[in-house]
Amino acid sequence: MLVILLGCGKQSKDRNTIAHPESEIVDRFINVARDSTQLPLTERKKYLERATLKANTISNDTIRLDHLSRISLAYKRIDDSLGFRNMNRKVLDVSEKSNMYKVLGESHWDLASFLRSYGVMDSAYFHYQRAYKSFDMMPMDSTSLSLRGRILYNMGRIQDYFKDYLGAEVNVTKALRIFEDLSDYKRIYNCNNLLGITAQGMNNSSKSVEYFHKAGSFIDKLQVSNKMTYIQENQNNIASEFLRNEQYKEAIEAYDGLFENKNLRLEDPRLYALASISQGYAIFKGEKDYDNSNTLLLKGIRINDSIGFSINQSMAKQYYAELLAAQGDTLNAKKVAKESLTLARETSNNYRHLEVLRVLTTLDSNNAVAYSKEYYDLSEKINNEERAIRDKFARIRLETDEVIQRAELLSRQKQIWIGVALGLILLGIAFFIIVAQRISNNRLKFQQKQQESNQEIYNLMLSQQGKFEEGKQLEKKRISEELHDGILGQMLGIRLILSGLNDKEDEASIQQRAELIEKLRELEEEIRTISHELSDASYQKFYNFIVSLEDLIDTIGQSAGITCSFTYDEQVEWDDLEGDIKINAYRIVQESLQNCVKHAKCEEVDISFMRDGDNLKLVVTDDGVGFDINKGKRGIGLRNVISRVKKVNGTLHIDSTIGKGTTLSVTLPNKYIRLDDPKTLTERKQILNV
Repeated sequence: MLVILLGCGKQSKDRNTIAHPESEIVDRFINVARDSTQLPLTERKKYLERATLKANTISNDTIRLDHLSRISLAYKRIDDSLGFRNMNRKVLDVSEKSNMYKVLGESHWDLASFLRSYGVMDSAYFHYQRAYKSFDMMPMDSTSLSLRGRILYNMGRIQDYFKDYLGAEVNVTKALRIFEDLSDYKRIYNCNNLLGITAQGMNNSSKSVEYFHKAGSFIDKLQVSNKMTYIQENQNNIASEFLRNEQYKEAIEAYDGLFENKNLRLEDPRLYALASISQGYAIFKGEKDYDNSNTLLLKGIRINDSIGFSINQSMAKQYYAELLAAQGDTLNAKKVAKESLTLARETSNNYRHLEVLRVLTTLDSNNAVAYSKEYYDLSEKINNEERAIRDKFARIRLETDEVIQRAELLSRQKQIWIGVALGLILLGIAFFIIVAQRISNNRLKFQQKQQESNQEIYNLMLSQQGKFEEGKQLEKKRISEELHDGILGQMLGIRLILSGLNDKEDEASIQQRAELIEKLRELEEEIRTISHELSDASYQKFYNFIVSLEDLIDTIGQSAGITCSFTYDEQVEWDDLEGDIKINAYRIVQESLQNCVKHAKCEEVDISFMRDGDNLKLVVTDDGVGFDINKGKRGIGLRNVISRVKKVNGTLHIDSTIGKGTTLSVTLPNKYIRLDDPKTLTERKQILNV
């Protein structure tokens, strides 16, 4: 019976190569080596060597390993087993060290497929199992689930090959559940098909037919172009199970359904020959129609000979030998049976070998003992081999489970230690944060109190200095008026009187009066000079507020090593500003400069304090690193600036660009400002000068 197990195997991997400058070159080399069958094998290997060198220059581990894995498959495709094993071993080592589970699992999968193609089934099973464990470490998603299901299916195929039917059923059932959840109808079909085969091995014919029918129910859902192939194979599996279970009538009907396709012989001559042979045997056993059976059996044998399909020829000749024996042609029956025995030995078909020996034991009585002994020895050998394989599978599973248990134990211990370490770290961090927060809170409280004290002291200082300057200016003005209106007037009168006495002509009087007049004139000039100086000091007041700002700016600039420039409007009577305006403006400049030093990392700062219409405008500009005003947490310095602007009902605007510096603009409302009339001030100075 032919059972075609369709591809749940690894026909193609879902390799999503990330775009990389070197990737296209590597892909080109791989494609040339893999697909250019016209090139000599040595040239194709050179392309793979160049692809390997280029792939090793890629720094991204995922992309590099993906290319190396594809290179190993290319070696396999060109039948360079040594190149494949070397590259596969390299990918296994790197991916295992890097915990790249998908690449690791695919590499074990590649090696398992390679070993299975060479008939090393036990090692193939081992690497399939390793692949499954790697995929099991991946995050749970549709891709990882599909990979696990496909590996379980392949493990089941190998277990069925060695007649470990129970193990095969367990693994394939797990795979079936996965593919049902993923609605992967093609692989659902394959799993049900394989479960039908394992049920055959366990002599559960009804269950086998049930699985085959269930597999057939999914054919309509397959998105494939060759649905007819699936239908024919499924129909053949059902018919073969009926024949194996000696349900000849059902088998004949099932094969009739298969022959409804008139093009079957052209489309699939192997299946057509198999169906002809099997139906001929069913007719021989069930209906005893020897002529029809003979026609079908000989037709199947001729087709197998014409296409060189020797695997099923042993079965065909065994069936034909049984038909000849039933017709009484014992001589030809023995001849054909011996041909079947030779074919069974050549194709290593142990099941058919045993069946032909059983037939020859009855046909060839002279050699019946030899055939019986060969039958017994072969049966024992097969049983021992199957038992050894089952034991080996059991050991592999046991060893793998032990490794998994040890790994899980180590993982749990590692998690416990990590948890303890993280707990201690978090506890230490919490303690540090609490202590640091308390220190910070105390520092902030102290700074707030200090700021309040400084503000109060500064207000008192400004108030005292303002009163002192006011008294000094009043006193200067009073002295100026006294000198100008009192002493200067009297001395002017004396000079005029002396000038009148100058009419006397005696020489002594003239000389004396001239000396007195000159002295009076000198005194008058000196007093006039003092009066002018005192008058200027009276009208051009000493700028205490501006001086304070200049001292602050110079002090911070020199201590921080930055260049500070300060410009202000000379037409504004700065000392006439209210105390709240002056102290808050002073603190805003101070906080802004401190921010420039601490955070901006600037080299130059420009400060300007000008009149802007009916308002005053304070602008601080630096060439520092800047910051994103829409992100990040505002520091206490900036919050203090905002608070001070609000206190005087002003407005604040901050313009900052990363890498291009920061500009802080503060506008003070005019209701806090008292200005002198510049025109009046000029006129008064002109009068005084005169």
